[in-house]
Amino acid sequence: MISIASYTKEFSYNLKLSYPVIVGMLGHTFVQFIDNVMVGQLGTAELAAISLGNSFIFIAMSVGIGFSTAITPLVAEGDAAKRTKEVKSIFYHGILWCTVLGVLLFLAVFLSRDIMYLMGQPKEVVVLAFPYLKWVSLSLFPLVVFQAFKQFTDGMSLTRYSMYATVLANIVNVVVNYVLIFGKWGFPEWGVTGAAVGTLVSRLVMLVVIILLIRYHKTLSFYTKGLLYEAYSKTQMRKLFSLGFPSALQMLFEVAFFTSAIWVCGMLGKNAQAANQIALNISSMTFMVAMGLSIAAMVRVGNQKGLGAYVDLRRIAHSVFLLTLLIDIVFAIVFIVAKDAFPWLYLESSTAADVIEVAAIASSLFWVAAFFQIFDGAQVVALGALRGLQDVIVPTWICFASYGLIGFTTMVYLGLYTPLGAFGVWIGLLSGLVASSMLLYLRFRYQTSKLIRNNGTTP
Repeated sequence: MISIASYTKEFSYNLKLSYPVIVGMLGHTFVQFIDNVMVGQLGTAELAAISLGNSFIFIAMSVGIGFSTAITPLVAEGDAAKRTKEVKSIFYHGILWCTVLGVLLFLAVFLSRDIMYLMGQPKEVVVLAFPYLKWVSLSLFPLVVFQAFKQFTDGMSLTRYSMYATVLANIVNVVVNYVLIFGKWGFPEWGVTGAAVGTLVSRLVMLVVIILLIRYHKTLSFYTKGLLYEAYSKTQMRKLFSLGFPSALQMLFEVAFFTSAIWVCGMLGKNAQAANQIALNISSMTFMVAMGLSIAAMVRVGNQKGLGAYVDLRRIAHSVFLLTLLIDIVFAIVFIVAKDAFPWLYLESSTAADVIEVAAIASSLFWVAAFFQIFDGAQVVALGALRGLQDVIVPTWICFASYGLIGFTTMVYLGLYTPLGAFGVWIGLLSGLVASSMLLYLRFRYQTSKLIRNNGTTP
């Protein structure tokens, strides 16, 4: 029997490995938070507009970021086994894949903007969202290429470098937003479009910074020397694709699930859509803690897989699961306590009917958000551990069934066909997360039990 202490003793290293990833992931979300807070001062229609525009961006980002996660477990396993040439090859081919994806995703989003007019969204919101999406779609290219470098450093257990790049990029984003949204220091007042340009500039800065940090790092610089002349390998490209494509689908299903909440709330009206954006944005920030711990689970499981230490692999993964659960319980309590205060971070103090309604709806959504913190964290950490095992096919089907069949149908029915409205939409979100977290954990238990049994060891 494994004691609780055998799990808790891993907490400090789990946090050491994951906190830079958490800060970096929060940085991505903080870009949206700054956009939301600053644009929210312009009005509820403007806030709904960036919510609608970002719904397209989030779907594209999920494909790029999801695909890039294939780099981390392969690098982690190769690094633990001291296979430096293989790690360098994975790094090179990961950059190739992400570069191609970055171009394709930019083009896909840019060319699909007219779909907004066909989605039954408020016309005033679509008019504002159209120019915003034009600029933010361009930022997908540097963001996805950045992910290749980030996932490489994460796999090498050097998670701080992406954090440094992201923090600096956020400072740039705040400054450019302030200048271009409100027309300060002699610059034009671009409103929603100014927020989009700020996002583009910050993501370009992020990419340049992480390249420089890797290039001049005493250990990592080895992997950049002669990188452009690295031999092309169909085998490596297929290996990355076989892991990256299902991982991208997993993230796509989840992000599309949450994005559909934006669209369903938009069908309920701009106030429901704005309220949904507030609750979703804050929930996304706390979710980044679980995302960081998911990367820690992926790296540590990948390391143990490379060493063939399967009993320790499961024990370490369980330590990440337990740590995530404890943190998310704290977040759930915070959400319940601060549910009435959170909406006013985004809304200008006013007695206008629209503003009051948005605040009331958003406050009610935080009740549900409090509970799904726990299940959202559980499912993403379980996914990270399964990716560390390089088990991606069955988890992809689990994500599809949980989000597409259970969660989405519940969301549509409760949101559009009952008086619950936006609250019903979030009950649908919760139902999908409960299903995915339970099924993914059972999958992890099954896979690790099989590995332990086949290698003649006992837990």
